[in-house]
Amino acid sequence: MGTTLAATDFLTESRIRSARPKARPYKLRDGGGLYLLVTPANARLWRLRYKVRGRESMLGLGTYPATSLKAARDRRTELRAALEAGRNPAAERRAERASASNTFEAIAREWLAKQPFAPKTLKKAVWTLEDLLFPYIGSRPVCGLTAPELLHVFRRLERRGKHETAHRARQRVGQVVRYAIATGRAERDPTGDLRGALTPIKVTNRAAITEPREVAQLLRAIGGYQGHPVVEAALQLAPLVFVRPGELRAAEWSEFDLGAGEWRIAASRTRMRRPHLVPLARQAIAILREIEPLTGRGRYVFPSPLTSRRPLSDNAITAALRRMGYTGEQMSWHGFRAMASTLLNELGFSPDIIELQLAHQKRNEVRAAYNRAQRLDERRKMMQAWADYLDGLRAGGNVVPFRAAS
Repeated sequence: MGTTLAATDFLTESRIRSARPKARPYKLRDGGGLYLLVTPANARLWRLRYKVRGRESMLGLGTYPATSLKAARDRRTELRAALEAGRNPAAERRAERASASNTFEAIAREWLAKQPFAPKTLKKAVWTLEDLLFPYIGSRPVCGLTAPELLHVFRRLERRGKHETAHRARQRVGQVVRYAIATGRAERDPTGDLRGALTPIKVTNRAAITEPREVAQLLRAIGGYQGHPVVEAALQLAPLVFVRPGELRAAEWSEFDLGAGEWRIAASRTRMRRPHLVPLARQAIAILREIEPLTGRGRYVFPSPLTSRRPLSDNAITAALRRMGYTGEQMSWHGFRAMASTLLNELGFSPDIIELQLAHQKRNEVRAAYNRAQRLDERRKMMQAWADYLDGLRAGGNVVPFRAAS
């Protein structure tokens, strides 16, 4: 092995304590490759130099006085024994550091920091990782994860009846492992071997009313709703704009140009993390004009009745629907989107325009930018025709869908 560790000791505690910093770093040698490096900032760092097969290496052994002279010498003796046994302490330490940085938890946190998640999604992702996964596989090297051990983790959730959560946990593990593969720290994703191993979850669509006569009844019920004016306005606007619930309830006045009849939702507030434009029909603008004197001086169009510093709660519209007599199996807040999608298709509007307005288009930024620029007129016409159609239903007529002009 050719080690060069002598046993002669030169340092004393008093010599170390009396050493003063200089303009340049200098060494206080103790023999056997051990020395104390004194820096201009008066830091005192233990270092050990040694040779393996003729090549010199250096290892840090801590700082003085946290690591005493005796402790540094003891560590030197241990390393001498390791070298004589054919081991390379520096290489072993590098391997330990690499292993620590390649654990599932370390890579998961690195991956999470790069995700443009909305606050609600981020909170759920952190909970899944920290509460459901890290306690069981957080310290495991990501390249060593196996399908059986992952299945054991997910089975814990299934035994508690958390079947959907188990599938979501599997999805998160897969995302982290694929990130590890992309960054050269794993070779394959074991979650792919679990297809069919977890209990299937029953997919249920969110409740929505899509039959014109029932939609007419719903619209009349909304028109007769007696509740908080902010909730009432949000409830009236929901079918006209059919955006996602979170986008509506947290709408900000700064996003609206009522003169131009446009609502531009910031990318940070959309599920697809892209700005979304909602052309406003005359009926929608009228609702906003009516609520403006009440909430227009604040940030949110629909602030919480409890405090203007927060938007309307997730449950506000749902609770209003329940008060109107609609059960969870009949109609949901999200159901306004399904209502619009179904009936607009029946009305003969272009599926591409409908999907564009629903913000369902694929993640092709060039094509999306083209669509926003070139198809806005079509979307304006569709949104106004939709509002007029809803007015007709509310009034008791036009229950048979008309065909949109080509």
